[in-house]
Amino acid sequence: MASSQISFSLVCVALIFFSIPLNVSSIGINYGQVANNLPPPKNVIPLLKSVGATKVKLYDADPQALRAFSGSGFDLTVSLGNEYLAQMKDTDKARDWVKQNVQAYLPATKIVAIVVGNEVLTSNQSDLSAALFPAMQSIHGALVDCGLNKQIFVTTAHSLAILDVSYPPSATSFRHDLLATLTPILDFHVKTGSPILINAYPFFAYETNPKHISLDFVLFQPNQGFTDPGSNFHYDNMLFAQVDAVYHALDAVGITYKKVPIVVSETGWPSNGDPQEVGANCDNARKYNGNLIKMMMSKKMRTPIRPDCDLTIFVFALFNENMKPGPTSERNYGLFNPDGTPVYSLGIKTSSSSGGSSSSGSKNSTGGGSSSSGGSTGGSPGGGGGGGIYTPENPSPDYMSISSAMGKGRFVECVFFFLLLCIIKLRL
Repeated sequence: MASSQISFSLVCVALIFFSIPLNVSSIGINYGQVANNLPPPKNVIPLLKSVGATKVKLYDADPQALRAFSGSGFDLTVSLGNEYLAQMKDTDKARDWVKQNVQAYLPATKIVAIVVGNEVLTSNQSDLSAALFPAMQSIHGALVDCGLNKQIFVTTAHSLAILDVSYPPSATSFRHDLLATLTPILDFHVKTGSPILINAYPFFAYETNPKHISLDFVLFQPNQGFTDPGSNFHYDNMLFAQVDAVYHALDAVGITYKKVPIVVSETGWPSNGDPQEVGANCDNARKYNGNLIKMMMSKKMRTPIRPDCDLTIFVFALFNENMKPGPTSERNYGLFNPDGTPVYSLGIKTSSSSGGSSSSGSKNSTGGGSSSSGGSTGGSPGGGGGGGIYTPENPSPDYMSISSAMGKGRFVECVFFFLLLCIIKLRL
């Protein structure tokens, strides 16, 4: 009897081993469409798979894209542009929007989040700022009415300009002039279990002060880093320091917000720029995005202040978008050219690709975009679009693991625990 129990236990362990993906990446990509030469949405899925993406964020609720992602398995985030915020204060209009742009595509298209507005609080438009929170409430209320609030989250995206300072992280707090508007939004995150979205671009910090900021530090290259004198945490890349600056700001507001997760809804590096845009070149973009995606694939996405919280990051963007306004860099954040060829090699290998064959050397160049006012516009550095979101199995403010994939360490723990139960059963 004991022998048969052991055999059964080994079979169970084998089943667990082969059913848990050990190298599943949780990579997010922003899919903007501010261009007149892009392929149809159905053709972008192989490109997303070639870089190991599992999450996609749209800057609108484009019907063609929503249909194209039907049955694809991607976690999809849709966005509600700033120009719709005033309308969404009307609960009936919010309910109509949710039914037409979200519910109509479920469950085949896996919509997991709605980003209401983009960088509104730093837009210097008081009317928009006043409309943001009521719009978020109305959209969430519409999800409740449709029975979708447990599977779809509502949030909004902020630029780092909501901080008074961002260095060192321990000295950071939210701007005092924004607290009255920001605090109800933070309370909303606590109540609904949704994350705060941040668009973070180390490129802009380097571009502004290249003589005093280490290029290796911003590109995830080997470097000495720095130790925050206030927290004693050590940082070897700027992105993590920027994220922890926001965590410190949350902590400074009050203990209630300590468990609000952060999602980096946009980050990237341009592969080309104007002469004055220091650092905007293909080699730096390849290093930034390549190193970042490799880190995400290796599951090493935990910042010093939140060592137990996996960080979800959305790279900007899928394509170079030729109709984006502004400096040259704005049109050169893409991982791919419009014809589907990579802008540069990321030097990564994934098991997911088009046609079922493995793909290597995927290329990426991400970007951030300037603020987008329309639902169909993409994000942009320093004012870009919204971001993606995580999909917790048990949505609550206490859910801190943003990644849905189980890491190797957790796998070993599960197997060990299972074997321990088997041994106890045998002894009994």
